[in-house]
Amino acid sequence: MKFVTVSGPPSSGKTSVLLAVIEELSSLTVGVLKFDCLSTGDDRLYEQKGAQCRIGLSGSICPDHYFVSNIEACIQWGIRQKFDLLISESAGLCNRCSPHIEGVLSVCVIDNLMGMNTPQKIGPMLKMADIVVVTKGDIVSQAEREIFSFKIIQANPTAEILQINGISGQGADRLSRLIQNAAECESLFDQQLRASMPSALCSYCLGQVNIGNDKQLADHKKMKLDPVSERGQFK
Repeated sequence: MKFVTVSGPPSSGKTSVLLAVIEELSSLTVGVLKFDCLSTGDDRLYEQKGAQCRIGLSGSICPDHYFVSNIEACIQWGIRQKFDLLISESAGLCNRCSPHIEGVLSVCVIDNLMGMNTPQKIGPMLKMADIVVVTKGDIVSQAEREIFSFKIIQANPTAEILQINGISGQGADRLSRLIQNAAECESLFDQQLRASMPSALCSYCLGQVNIGNDKQLADHKKMKLDPVSERGQFK
């Protein structure tokens, strides 16, 4: 079974792109893992395309940690279902989330409307992806598309950049071919993430709702503020 991780900020067009890819790969038996935080209805869209889908909602748990804690069991589920291809879709809610795995084809989806400097602001989700898919290119000019692609290259010089229209599916055939060439995956046991995950244990993770230094226990980090200014500006 082939396995691919797909991540990207919310509303960047991940599901639309994957629906177009699944249509291109109609000869394969495809399963989808949809990781989200609170709710999703995308499973119905995938099933309309003939792909089995399982939903994982992290709730109050860090999405990264939830993903890693469950992904090996998901791989074994896909093997039991005899899928040709298993796709994991997850939203990088903090622009750092959605860890990629060594040896597993990784895709990051972002869109042209996010701002020219966005690629520099996204962490391992983009900087360690094998493929960066850019959507909504039909809404901006050719010059804007080229500048945005250049910013992506600065952030991730080794990634292949694909322009895909999530509405029409134009460009999805190239991504489909790359996914078809992905490595086989029988297990992720002892495999490594491409980057360490964010820290996920502080008093607020454990349910604290009160504000104040004396309430902030375990792992926390303070901003460096200008001691002369009272307006909370950085040094």
